[in-house]
Amino acid sequence: MFHSTSFRAMGCDMLAILESDSDSISGVLQDVPNWFEEWEQSLSRFRLDSELTQLNRTFDQPVTVSDTLWDVYQTALWANGFSGGLVTPTVLNAMLASGYSQPFDSLHRTDLNKDAFAGCFEVEPLAMVVSDPETRTITLPRGVQLDFGGIAKGWAAHQTVERLRAYGACLMNAGGDIAVSGPRLDGSAWQVGVSDPFNKGKDFDTLHIKGGGVATSGKDRRKWKRNGVMQHHIINPNTGQPVETDALRVTVIAPTVMEAEAAAKTTFILGREKGLEWLRENPSYAGMMILESGEVFINQSMPEFLQGVMYANSK
Repeated sequence: MFHSTSFRAMGCDMLAILESDSDSISGVLQDVPNWFEEWEQSLSRFRLDSELTQLNRTFDQPVTVSDTLWDVYQTALWANGFSGGLVTPTVLNAMLASGYSQPFDSLHRTDLNKDAFAGCFEVEPLAMVVSDPETRTITLPRGVQLDFGGIAKGWAAHQTVERLRAYGACLMNAGGDIAVSGPRLDGSAWQVGVSDPFNKGKDFDTLHIKGGGVATSGKDRRKWKRNGVMQHHIINPNTGQPVETDALRVTVIAPTVMEAEAAAKTTFILGREKGLEWLRENPSYAGMMILESGEVFINQSMPEFLQGVMYANSK
């Protein structure tokens, strides 16, 4: 029997699904929105009273942080090293410069034409941030602010599944960052739709997942204009500006949703040529890249998740 709950959190649509032989455990799902509210109060850069906002206002002195913020920061440290610095939380100033200064739902996306958003900001290396595990403190140098973005969503999806798996097979979709506890109760795979970027409301394909995580990074949804130029939310740390690439979207399946998030963003930032090469060199991750032209490329590990579906231009 399937039980589910849907809600809004972290600026995204959320969906938690729990499959159990018992019909008396649906109440556990009522707690899921409360978990996200607690995590968002710690991790949101848009809430003026959040723990992260307070940290971002304190420079050159150690700040003791909660277990939640510390754990997410450690995940961000891992993602930074994993991606060679391409997926880093120190991009906040560059995101603000691009115009992403408000929750996306309330962002005026027609055209931002303000001097405050002119130019770009150099993205400082994460190594400049000092953290001490013994005191659980983080020290930000002046001018460096953090944004956990998709890493926080992936972390939250993973934490949710870890809490729900004791009650049955489960899936958590945190705005496209999806964690899966394992096979369904009958041993079959969960079916996860990959939305079609060219046809709203339709699926481009269906993935068949028996465990792990799925994440998608792209520029087809969170986008806006600044001074007549289209912008999006994925920053290239090497330039301090939104990534310029003909890749529209990248979807990755990985052992955990945090790995999937970091791998998808890394591939997207690298772009078509280097990104596809990265996917081929990392077969432990199944990847799909959709270009602006509509061409689709997959690596050698993706076909097993597509139930025999192949693409003529798969790589």
